[in-house]
Amino acid sequence: MDYTLEGCQKIVDEWVNTIGVRYFSELTNTAILMEEVGELARIMARKFGDQSFKDTEQDLDLGEEMADILFVLICLANQTGIQLEEAFIQSMKKKTQRDKNRHINNPKLQIQNQDNE
Repeated sequence: MDYTLEGCQKIVDEWVNTIGVRYFSELTNTAILMEEVGELARIMARKFGDQSFKDTEQDLDLGEEMADILFVLICLANQTGIQLEEAFIQSMKKKTQRDKNRHINNPKLQIQNQDNE
């Protein structure tokens, strides 16, 4: 299987149109995306933050939640005609151009790097 972003978009489209029957509406998928991000946030708050896990949350999987987010994001890309691979490439170019000196000159990041040494 092709797990590039382009390949993933094809895999998701095939899955939705066979097993999933059809895409949910864009608005429904946006709401589902927010739900999935909330589930990721719950794990992050408990694993890396100050909250503790409930007994029923012990088996939550960080990678699975990230993959669920990616799945719904890919659904939205497919529905709206976005080629994620090309959009990602353009986003990285923009970030690189815009931020080429920004982060290296950020004293907050330099202090943090010194603390980690």
